[in-house]
Amino acid sequence: MNNIVDTLYFRSRRLTLWLVLTAVLVSMASCKEKVVDDGYIWKKLRVTATAYNSFPSQTSKIHPGITAWGDSIKPGMKIIAVSKDLIPLGLDYNTQVKIKGDTSIYLVKDKMHSKWKNRIDIYMGEDKEKALQWGRKKITIHYRVKRDSTEMK
Repeated sequence: MNNIVDTLYFRSRRLTLWLVLTAVLVSMASCKEKVVDDGYIWKKLRVTATAYNSFPSQTSKIHPGITAWGDSIKPGMKIIAVSKDLIPLGLDYNTQVKIKGDTSIYLVKDKMHSKWKNRIDIYMGEDKEKALQWGRKKITIHYRVKRDSTEMK
């Protein structure tokens, strides 16, 4: 009698475990991230990245808090400036940019002097030490552009 009870108990536990596992798998499958085609793609680019502050010596002597595109910036904003050779590639005004290793999304709001090529400048507000610590490094960025009508989906 004890054997029969034990057998039924273990079978019911196995069945319960199987049902729970199935429910978890079905739940995970239904939570799968939906891919929405909004007409944009993320392009990847390797650039040299430096950092800058809104000081007259680094920007405009008259309006250090105004970008080359005319936007007012203040510390805490996630802004980058781009070298002018990157603009035709799609890194234009208000383009969203992800920097590898950072979860933030930056916006292109400023342009650099034409002497710079393949370069971005990350805005660090008035924190000069943070900008100096960043220094100059090669990084990979991803930027969001409209999907070209000739591109295969």
